[in-house]
Amino acid sequence: MTLFSRRSLFVSALLVGTLPTATLFAADQPTEIRIDWATYNPVSILLKERGWLEKEFAKDGISIRWVQSAGSNKALEFLNAGSIDFGSTAGSAALLAKINGNPIKSIYVYSKPEWTALVTRKESDIKSVADLKGKRVAVTRGTDPHIFLVRALLGAGLGEKDIQPVLLQHPDGKTALSRGDVDAWAGLDPMMATAEVEEGARLFYRNADANTYGILNVSEDAPIFRTAASAHLSAKAFWRPVLHSSRLASSSRTSM
Repeated sequence: MTLFSRRSLFVSALLVGTLPTATLFAADQPTEIRIDWATYNPVSILLKERGWLEKEFAKDGISIRWVQSAGSNKALEFLNAGSIDFGSTAGSAALLAKINGNPIKSIYVYSKPEWTALVTRKESDIKSVADLKGKRVAVTRGTDPHIFLVRALLGAGLGEKDIQPVLLQHPDGKTALSRGDVDAWAGLDPMMATAEVEEGARLFYRNADANTYGILNVSEDAPIFRTAASAHLSAKAFWRPVLHSSRLASSSRTSM
């Protein structure tokens, strides 16, 4: 058994130990779970494409509705508005939201990625963070790439006042860089990888340790969080399908 599946089993067992009775769960369960999917959250894409949540919750008469989040800021907006029950964000975005009074609770770490870097066009004369002084930089405020950019600037003795931030959502930032509307972009995968492979974009500053974890969040004000069944829902939604895939992978390795 892999370390990942052992940890999954441990957390599942921990959650199951706190579950309410079946009768209480039946009384409180929702009829629909609304969850975001995002290109920066590969787990959400896998779950959506394989239909594992739909299959799991069909047994309880609960439907799944997927809502796309274009960035951590949008996921947090959706959670605040009550448009989704579970939202994917970067750890830094979740932390800032919590500090600023956003009533969210982080319940699951889905990745430790290197998903952001500072990007420029292949013909650009930008070679380092210091070269960004006075330049137009596309960035999505309140996201991991934004915080990554701020930290990179500070490390080079600069601040946001020393550049010209152009506030755009991640896909629009990539487009702006491709068109030459900005000089650099605080990028995000997989769009950043696409720009690198298809357009020759250069990742001129990388720092894997400055990328934060991918976090799944719920709103503390949401009924789905307040019900006695919330722990049960979390365990079923985000561990059983993963455990199922782990078993399949383990079976595949055994048969190879």
